[in-house]
Amino acid sequence: MLAKFAAKNFRGFRDRIEIDLTRHSNYTFNSFAIKDGIIKNGILYGPNGSGKTNFSLAIFDIVNHLSQKWKKPDYYSNFTYAGDRNLVVDFEYTFIFNGQTVEYCYGKDAMGVLRYEQMSVDGKQVFRRAERKLTIDENEFPMGDAVKKNLADNANNVSIVNFLITSYPLAGDNYLLLMSNFVNGMLWFRCLETREFIGLENNSTLLDEFIIRNKLVGEFERFLKEVSGQQFKFAAPAPGDKNLFCEVGGKKILFDPISSTGTQALELLFYWIKRMKDATFVFIDEFDAFYHFKLSFEVCKLLFKLDCQVFTSSHNTYLMTNDLLRPDCNFIVHDNKIKALCDCTDKELRFGHNIEKLFRGDTFRI
Repeated sequence: MLAKFAAKNFRGFRDRIEIDLTRHSNYTFNSFAIKDGIIKNGILYGPNGSGKTNFSLAIFDIVNHLSQKWKKPDYYSNFTYAGDRNLVVDFEYTFIFNGQTVEYCYGKDAMGVLRYEQMSVDGKQVFRRAERKLTIDENEFPMGDAVKKNLADNANNVSIVNFLITSYPLAGDNYLLLMSNFVNGMLWFRCLETREFIGLENNSTLLDEFIIRNKLVGEFERFLKEVSGQQFKFAAPAPGDKNLFCEVGGKKILFDPISSTGTQALELLFYWIKRMKDATFVFIDEFDAFYHFKLSFEVCKLLFKLDCQVFTSSHNTYLMTNDLLRPDCNFIVHDNKIKALCDCTDKELRFGHNIEKLFRGDTFRI
């Protein structure tokens, strides 16, 4: 699981910004949100322009860096802090796999070229490459001087992690493979004017076609009713159909033109939930931009039942309630900082407190 993350010089973050998912309180309610001592579920709040989206994209840089999964085509168009394009962008990840703490850090320039890379496990350095020099634990990864020199020069921008994974026989529970599997299971997506995603998949998919091909029409119909209360009667797909049709007044009508933006967002959510069986870490940016506030609550309950780590960003303070999460799982992003609600006040927060009312009353100061 992802335990900690920090970034510096990325987009709007001139200073270092960090989230520590091992820092949780001893609340006894909603214990599902903590797994193996790590925060499993959370919601990020913050004013417009505070950096919620940028922070989530920063977390997913490792997907662009190590995996071959789908990437945003314009990812590097606004990569470094705007005040100085010559800065190196720093990323720091801490993972915990089977009790082992894996710390992985690297830096990139404005074009996405690696400038340094290092890893340690349980405090012991595995490798470090910087300034055309490479030090590596040769007891674990023996290599000749020529290979070592080529990796140190790294003219073709090869990640040391990917090189080690593809060049050495590793046990299935090796920390490098566990990290690689985790990264390949990461998913970021949003549904605003356009639908965008990073990770998990290799290609984009037509949602109607996916539902029809996988014989999920009936399940999608039930999903819409259970989550949002909407009752659509879908026609049985004919051979070769790639679009969903609804039965209205005895006639077949295309689903897309008669569905609201919120319903279309639910179709996207349904698709990803079907794919999340392979997910490890999910971030949904502005997940409820088109949802009614009560629908947002029901969707969160559904998402937080998943086994993987799931985080969202939102402006909907109706979700800021102990009936859904806990004060250590609701985060505020502001002024290049991110803090849990319980760390933003001296007040002891209990289950019976109206967290939303306290938030609106300016109780929480970051």
